[in-house]
Amino acid sequence: MSAPAEHPPSLSRRRILRFWLPLEATWLMMAIEGPFLAAVIARLPGPKENLAAFGVASALAWIVESPIIMMLSASNALCRDRIAYHKLRRFSFTLNGLVTAVMIALVMPPVFSVVVLGIMGLPPDVAGLAGRSIILLVLWPAAIGFRRFYQGILIRNGRPQAVTWGTVIRLSTMAVTGLLLALVVHLPGASVGAGAMGAGVLAEGAASWAMARSSIRGLRRQPDEACDFGRDLTAARIRRFYAPLALTSFLSFFINPLTSFFMARGRYPIESLAVLPVIVGLAFLFRTAGISLQEAVIALIGDAGEHRAELARFSKQVAAVSTLALGAVVFTPLATIWYHAVSGLSLELSAFAFLPGALLVLLPLLETTQSYQRAVLVKSHQTGPIGAAVAVQLALTTAAFAITIFGFGMAGAPTTSIALTAGYVAGNVVLYVLRGKRWILRTA
Repeated sequence: MSAPAEHPPSLSRRRILRFWLPLEATWLMMAIEGPFLAAVIARLPGPKENLAAFGVASALAWIVESPIIMMLSASNALCRDRIAYHKLRRFSFTLNGLVTAVMIALVMPPVFSVVVLGIMGLPPDVAGLAGRSIILLVLWPAAIGFRRFYQGILIRNGRPQAVTWGTVIRLSTMAVTGLLLALVVHLPGASVGAGAMGAGVLAEGAASWAMARSSIRGLRRQPDEACDFGRDLTAARIRRFYAPLALTSFLSFFINPLTSFFMARGRYPIESLAVLPVIVGLAFLFRTAGISLQEAVIALIGDAGEHRAELARFSKQVAAVSTLALGAVVFTPLATIWYHAVSGLSLELSAFAFLPGALLVLLPLLETTQSYQRAVLVKSHQTGPIGAAVAVQLALTTAAFAITIFGFGMAGAPTTSIALTAGYVAGNVVLYVLRGKRWILRTA
């Protein structure tokens, strides 16, 4: 009689929580970044125009950085030995150079004018402020790619706390730089925000590299016989793995300027652009729980997916708690405190933000579900469905914008909430269908 099959040891909720909490703390601190800068800009001269310009400049910078943003998941999943580390590092640095070249081209006045005045249709005063501020973000994309590569190595080696400390350094640098640029240099609000963001990410990148040195030394000491995975990891295989992830990030970040494009053509364009960073920033605070879950699932699920059940159960709990918490803010007087007292919006703009803020209440649930499904696919090296899902998400988001703005003539801010929620629902459905019917988790 054959011996009974061995079951893998259970992954306790406590262990998941201890691994995930530092990553959640990291994302929470990053979520504070946007509201903090918006609060500073709102208290400087020309708050409406500068908030709108900062939103546009940061959205464009996010698009340029988008191909590199998933390097965190890539290094978490692929840096399994010394050879794989060197191959992925070369790939990462090449991408960093490419996105920097694109950023330099974008900030050239002729190119930038075509984008913000011709394509996006921004008012000239807002476009001018955005053009001056985006220059301070030229190194932002490469710095993001650099630090996310090394953060992935830290997470893979069971050191999520180091990632948290890197974010502490980022926020500290950002806060000091922002206050100096505002109070000493007296730059416009949009430039204060961009300069602070850029300095913070550069500091975090340097810190992540320094903290990852011990993990990298461990990889470099591996003997050749322990590097079978790296020898099989060809450049073509890396490109096949990463291309859908890069497409996913690009299309996801493209939603930001797409939002600015439609809001500029809806009713109350300046008011909508001004409250956008505030309402999206509030929702992002509660979406961080789901976003941070992705890397924890990749690191803990096991090469054969043996811990899927425990992590799926934990994901459902995170989704429920984060969604209820956001609802407790946007549907209560706490919303007024956040919009007016914390974020610095006028009472008029605070009232304008109530409805669009409330309509974003389902985003934490949808974000968590999406992150779990993506993590399962990344761990199994099946990234194709992720790109397909985000393409559908962007298409439906665009359709919802067009219908609400041009069809019903709605104000820009509420249409953003409707379009984003509809897109997230569609993306999750596509991931569920493709993951269940065509791709199954296999041993990586």
